Amino acid sequence: MTRTTAKLVLAVAAVCFAHAAVAKSSDRRQTMRVQADRSDCVVTDGGPCVLTGNVNIVQGSLVIEAARADIRQGDGDIQSARLTGSPVKLRQEMDNGGTMNATAAQVDYDLRQDTVVFTGGAVVQQPGRGSIAGERIVYNMRTGQVQGGGGENGGRVTLQFEPRNRTGERDAGDDGND
Repeated sequence: MTRTTAKLVLAVAAVCFAHAAVAKSSDRRQTMRVQADRSDCVVTDGGPCVLTGNVNIVQGSLVIEAARADIRQGDGDIQSARLTGSPVKLRQEMDNGGTMNATAAQVDYDLRQDTVVFTGGAVVQQPGRGSIAGERIVYNMRTGQVQGGGGENGGRVTLQFEPRNRTGERDAGDDGND
C-alpha cells in the first residue's frame, strides 16, 4: 500500500467507523491499523479505493473484519464505504462500558446522510441490553434512530430486550409467597 493510499484508507476508516452514538469516544484518538491481502486505490477525487481479502480494521476498541471494503470519495471528502463479507463483523466498546457486536452480509456507510445500513442477516447485539435482527437495519448516526425490517421478502424484524435485574433476586419486601 502506498503512503497516499494508506492515508486515504485511514481517513475513511476514521470518519466511517468511529460513530459517536455507539463508539467509545476515545477510539477516535487511537491509531488505526488497516490490513488486507490486496489494495487497489485511485487517489483522485471520485476514485475508488478497494481493499480485498481478509480486511481487518482496528482502532482502539473497534475491530472490523470483512472480505472487501470499497471506499468512495467526492468533492475532496469521503462519501461512502461499503463492507462485504461472509459476514462482515464489527465489535466495539461503548462509553457506558458495554459492547456492541454486529454482523451482516453487507454494511454501507453513507457519510453525506450520516447513516449506516446493515443488510443480509443483520444482527446488532448489546450484551446485557438486547438486540435487533432483520434483513435490513438502518442506523442514523446524527439522530441515534435505529430502524429494522424483514426485507423485501416479507421477513420480520426481531427485537430482544434484556431485563434490568438479571440476578433472579426478589425485590425488597418480597417474601416469595405469591
